[in-house]
Amino acid sequence: MLLRCLIVDDSERFLEVARSSLDHDGIEVVGTATTSAAALEQTGKLRPDVVLVDLGLGSENGLDLARKLVEDYPYLESRVVIVSTQPEEDVSDLIRASAAVGFISKRALSPTTVRRLVESGG
Repeated sequence: MLLRCLIVDDSERFLEVARSSLDHDGIEVVGTATTSAAALEQTGKLRPDVVLVDLGLGSENGLDLARKLVEDYPYLESRVVIVSTQPEEDVSDLIRASAAVGFISKRALSPTTVRRLVESGG
């Protein structure tokens, strides 16, 4: 099954690397965004199957965006994933209490890790 993905991160460099690494093996990166407003707009236009959201989204909070995405687009429940360079053990309580299905370290980001997390529902 092809998963259509939107990536949200304030780093243009990470967006390039993530797009390149994910855009195969059954994941199609349909768009990117650098702000919460752009992410919400892109989600409405593109209707991605999964949204990867940076935890530290510049001056914005990725957890707040995850909540807003699920509120505005209920089909994304269990389809918003937080990504970060922070160790998972440092943010696990925050992730569990959030609207996100789970967490993937930016270093471990791959089509396999995204698919596994989304298909398992967390």
